Amino acid sequence: MIVLALVVLVIVAAWAYGKTPDLRRGAALYAQHCASCHGARLEGQPDWQIAGADGVLPAPPHDETGHTWHHDDAMLTDYVRRGGQVVLDDMGVAMTSGMPGFGDVLSENDIAAILAFIKSRWPPRIRAIQTERSGG
Repeated sequence: MIVLALVVLVIVAAWAYGKTPDLRRGAALYAQHCASCHGARLEGQPDWQIAGADGVLPAPPHDETGHTWHHDDAMLTDYVRRGGQVVLDDMGVAMTSGMPGFGDVLSENDIAAILAFIKSRWPPRIRAIQTERSGG
């Protein structure tokens, strides 16, 4: 009976480990695809809440000072995959986003790893709020 319990525990642990995004990989992917706009320290661009002359909002921070954590995982994944303007247009939001779509560049696992890296930098209270919003 104990052996069976240990086998089940090992299987569950292996399954959970396989489902846990690799934060180092997420950090590397973030550095490669996101940091040029959103900042190496997730700080975003200056005056990110004020649209430029072209009507496009600068890249927001992904740290706790921004609004990334206000959104659930499904919306964030969709935003990265399809691009900000497409998602906002679908939602009927009247603002212009310069966020390109990365669906042809990043896999779903890549996007999950990047989001896990970003979330790992948030304070526990912010992570808990965002997790709740994501149904977790």
